[in-house]
Amino acid sequence: MTLQREAWQRTHTCVQLSELVGEKVVINGWVQRRRDHGGLIFVDLRDRSGLVQVVFSPDTVPDAFHKAEEVRSEYVLAVRGVVEQRPRGTENPHLKTGKVELRADSIWILNAAKTPPFYIEDNVDVDETVRLKYRYLDLRRHKLQQNIIIRHHVAKVVRDFLDAHGFLEIETPMLALSTPEGARDFLVPSRLNPGRFYGLPQSPQLFKQLLMVAGMERYFQIARCFRDEDLRADRQPEFTQIDIEMSFITPQDIQLLMEEMVATIMQEVLGRNIVTPFPRISYQEAMERYGSDKPDLRFGLPLVNVASVFQKTDIQVFQQVLEKGGSIRGLKAPGCAAFTRREIDELQAIVTQLGAKGLAWIALEAGGKIRSPLAKVITAEELNNLKELLVAQEGDLLLLVAADEHTAALAMGQLRLYLGRKLGLIDDNNFAFAWVTDFPLFEWSEEEKRYVAMHHPFTSPVDEDLPYLETEPSRVRAKAYDLVLNGVELG
Repeated sequence: MTLQREAWQRTHTCVQLSELVGEKVVINGWVQRRRDHGGLIFVDLRDRSGLVQVVFSPDTVPDAFHKAEEVRSEYVLAVRGVVEQRPRGTENPHLKTGKVELRADSIWILNAAKTPPFYIEDNVDVDETVRLKYRYLDLRRHKLQQNIIIRHHVAKVVRDFLDAHGFLEIETPMLALSTPEGARDFLVPSRLNPGRFYGLPQSPQLFKQLLMVAGMERYFQIARCFRDEDLRADRQPEFTQIDIEMSFITPQDIQLLMEEMVATIMQEVLGRNIVTPFPRISYQEAMERYGSDKPDLRFGLPLVNVASVFQKTDIQVFQQVLEKGGSIRGLKAPGCAAFTRREIDELQAIVTQLGAKGLAWIALEAGGKIRSPLAKVITAEELNNLKELLVAQEGDLLLLVAADEHTAALAMGQLRLYLGRKLGLIDDNNFAFAWVTDFPLFEWSEEEKRYVAMHHPFTSPVDEDLPYLETEPSRVRAKAYDLVLNGVELG
């Protein structure tokens, strides 16, 4: 058996066959699909590198042909044969190996397979619970394998880049004393100290600061972190982060370094050139214009504070909000005046789910007419001023939310993202990086009835805001900054 296995040891991967026309090779892999056409059997064989077509003919290799008749999806095969150019007109431009095929002369079924619970293809929609149950099958999909390969390449580029910039990769402890951070710790009981527990790290924050005290100056780690918090699209119990700490630097130093590192990753892994330096936008501007501290800058649709239009309004709901110190945020949906009531109800649902009492809307129709619940109460002056502020024209749909500052910004920010998708304004091939700076140092906690750190307790205040620490903590800005990409906080 050992000698037989050695005779079938693969000589090349599937993708390598493109350059081996005329050569005899052995390949190993999984059956993507099998087709019986005109007396020939075609098998698409897949390995990690890609996929290649294998041809079995009953005239030239009857034994191999009959063996191939047994083959089904996900069988594991070893195939020996000669690489040939595909006949003219049968090439597949969607495959890296689309110009060649392997003419098989022998086959060994390394492992038979039962019918899988789902097709191992990217374009097949499968329930997530089924995917998780059969994760080893799900990971055979090309897209997931490519994600893992890209992740590996990113980690390698990061290590090489930081090493070239004088950083040391240092591992920090996984078992340590539990300390209060942004989420709950996962606890590990100590066998030697009954009743006491270790805490798995939410981040290596304390350890990397100790390394700076110890004089290491430049540290990094591709660190595993653990947070016992509710699952969300961008939250999970364990995750990996590129963790970095430096001594004797300014915020500008770390921002420039990160921009260079990100640009290097994009170029070496994806072959994309990105422009640096990245735009800088303050937290206040991000919330006012985009309703988010991680704005998606791939499209426009900025929010506008339109409270000035309604200072003397007869619209009761606007009056009440402004009297309480609230805000009115407006957004123009270009060319959407013809939205149906059902479509507008969908917009209503978005803002009410985020705490707004409702959504006011005005459709600017032909001939200066408007369609709106406010049509009988909004004055001509208010309408003209509103159109001017929102740079609106006939055919546009004007959307308004009146609420406290935070709710109005958050609700309209989500509405902006929804419209960006619905109207096809977002280019998924675009990468819009930006730095969000000048975060508030503190935020008010209704639960604790006190100010708490917005980011974490290790953030320093901006020097010129120090006088407000005791008297007006809400005015104090932090030396904190987030790198944002397409509406996602990277770090």
